[in-house]
Amino acid sequence: MSLATNPSASALRPADARFKRKSLFLIVSILLLVLATVCSLKFGVRSINTADVLQAFLGHADTTDQAAAFKRIPRTVLGFLIGAALSVAGTTMQAVTRNPLADPGIFGVLSGASLAVVIGISFFSLSNAVSTMAVAVLGSALAAAFIYAVGSLGRGGATPLKLALAGAATTAALSSLVSAVLLPRIDVMDKFRFWQIGGVGGAEWDRMAMATPFLLLGFGMCLFFAPGLNALALGDDVATSLGENVLRTRILSSLGAVILCGVATALAGPIAFVGLVVPHITRMIVGTDHRWLIPCSALAGAILIVFADTFGRVITRPSEIAVGIIMPIIGAPLFIWIIRRQKTREL
Repeated sequence: MSLATNPSASALRPADARFKRKSLFLIVSILLLVLATVCSLKFGVRSINTADVLQAFLGHADTTDQAAAFKRIPRTVLGFLIGAALSVAGTTMQAVTRNPLADPGIFGVLSGASLAVVIGISFFSLSNAVSTMAVAVLGSALAAAFIYAVGSLGRGGATPLKLALAGAATTAALSSLVSAVLLPRIDVMDKFRFWQIGGVGGAEWDRMAMATPFLLLGFGMCLFFAPGLNALALGDDVATSLGENVLRTRILSSLGAVILCGVATALAGPIAFVGLVVPHITRMIVGTDHRWLIPCSALAGAILIVFADTFGRVITRPSEIAVGIIMPIIGAPLFIWIIRRQKTREL
């Protein structure tokens, strides 16, 4: 005699487990975001007690410690914006190219933005914040288009290996061009040598206010096309048979990623590896549904950048290490682990 089972109930169990895992990830991420905020305001060249941190967070700057914590708020907010932007950009690029090694830094997009900004400042006296962001987005777009075109040449089209090689070669070339433009111009080099490293120490409210609409636009575009990115993961033919406009999804979601990369680079300089390691690790936890993966990656990236920036301020007190230096130290071992663990043909 066999026991009767409810097929519908058993079919729902895996979906319920996945939903609980995603919900738990969001809850833990929010708690870590709060912890990262407190640590960023509390630790630095001087440590500040928690009571003064809370007062500074409420807008009070009556004592020296409260004023010091209050001045760290823009830096913390910029860390959130940069981490979220680069993580979402990396997630989208990996989905568009179906390549787990896709990353704004590895694919040369950050270098393209850097070169465009440096050329604008050196030859056209670019100084306006909005113009700088627009030029950075243009440089990111041109670099991304060039790398995809080169990676598409030959048999097999744009394979992950060819895209990674084209991105690495382009990154090296663009970085050399940045140095070539800067070396004869001492005034420009002095102004942007710290920016080239990548960091959030120069946070300013007015620049972040100008950048926020562009960041929201890029994030909105990536999130809006999340269902289409899910379809792309099944292959272009299957996505087309499901009614998805593959070309439109690929172009507009890539444009959203390019906007995020360009604006983030204009604000904080090129910071590598965030868009590589964060989406990959987040995907292992919440799965491949981009409707969840994109916002979860944004949270995880924001947490990572703020914690990395705080660590850089604490480890060498009273000086500090820029987050653009900390991230490769964290990201390089993870990158090697990803390569060894994954068969990097496609997502």
